[in-house]
Amino acid sequence: MKVKLFANFRDICLDKVVEVPSPDGSSVAQVLEDLIKLYPAMEKEVFDGDRKLMPFVHVFINGKNIIHEDGLNTLVSGEDQFALFPPVAGG
Repeated sequence: MKVKLFANFRDICLDKVVEVPSPDGSSVAQVLEDLIKLYPAMEKEVFDGDRKLMPFVHVFINGKNIIHEDGLNTLVSGEDQFALFPPVAGG
């Protein structure tokens, strides 16, 4: 599964896109867990203590926010576009 990263997530993973070894049919939660295995510093950026997404972290599958799908239980395949956005400050 290719995961596109944005903002400080790119800094942590040292790339714009990373290959995460998750099989087809994995949930978004599993892909994120597999990403954290590769980049442990992502854990505190992505999940809170209850294994819920941190506030303002957004996951998009094929351009749709998972909050409009099945949340972290949304199933993905290797053909899907998986994008991970951190919270961003603006003004």
